[in-house]
Amino acid sequence: MRTLIIKSLLLLCLSSVFACFAGAADDFPNGPVRIIVPYTPGGFNDQLARVVGSELTKMWHQSVIVENHPGGNTIIGNNLAAKSPADGYTILITPMPFASLPALYGDNLPYDALKDFQPVVLAANTQNILVARNDLPINSVQELLDFAKSNPGKLNYGSTGSGSSNHLSMELLMQMTNTKLTHVPYKGSAPATLALMSGEIDVLFDNIPNVLNQLKAGKMKAIAVTGLQRSPLFPSVPTVMESGVPGYEVNIWFGMQVPAATSKPIVDRLNRDIVHVLKEPEVIQKFADQGVHALGSSPEAFGQLLQSEVPKWTKVIRDGNVKIE
Repeated sequence: MRTLIIKSLLLLCLSSVFACFAGAADDFPNGPVRIIVPYTPGGFNDQLARVVGSELTKMWHQSVIVENHPGGNTIIGNNLAAKSPADGYTILITPMPFASLPALYGDNLPYDALKDFQPVVLAANTQNILVARNDLPINSVQELLDFAKSNPGKLNYGSTGSGSSNHLSMELLMQMTNTKLTHVPYKGSAPATLALMSGEIDVLFDNIPNVLNQLKAGKMKAIAVTGLQRSPLFPSVPTVMESGVPGYEVNIWFGMQVPAATSKPIVDRLNRDIVHVLKEPEVIQKFADQGVHALGSSPEAFGQLLQSEVPKWTKVIRDGNVKIE
């Protein structure tokens, strides 16, 4: 009888806890929410935060404030989010390079990428596009590879820093084709694209939204895209895979996370409302105009992606002996 009473009391306590969490989710948010972008203003990560934040402000009748915390290869912003209260009021924009940081920094990373965050949603994805300076006598992936094999290290390629998606896109290509180009890192996409157009570097992988205007203006030329299918914005530009590198794929994704201890009802509420924003026709079109596909996954699906992406890029980084530059 005593055991039965104890079990009943435990069940009552658990029910109260769950009811409390559910109630918190129903009342959420009752104050300002912040979205941390671990980059400077500009670029798609920042735009994603501002588009979603603006729509959530209307939906919630609460301020959603975008805070840019660049620096440390995104570690400053990531760590700030990881150490924030786990109450749903701090959301982190999480792009694909997030998965490369554990291998690059090891024990020096001030947070655990897979344990200190709770995935909320895979918000969108795009491709990187391989572009070249206009006067470079190379117009295909095969021509690039042929030249690189005959002249190891002679071609320069730019990136936005060690472990960035454009850096890893080229590193993966070099590993899969046994070629060597010289890496020249820059502090952001803007200086990297300027370096390409001025002839300081020869080629560059970058997110389609970042070089779209320059390509439309004819200031550089497109060679290939990194996805499994061609971009609707550049239907004549082949994928790297169909250009003679079987199995090559780099998916440029953008997600959103919260601190790990955030309750499931709050995570589910955030997911529901953010997915609602991402399904709005105006948002879908706004992103599509830049070559970005609006998604809106479950928290579990984004978590599974992170679990697969971290080991994938860890292998690329270790095989290539990639170091912070």
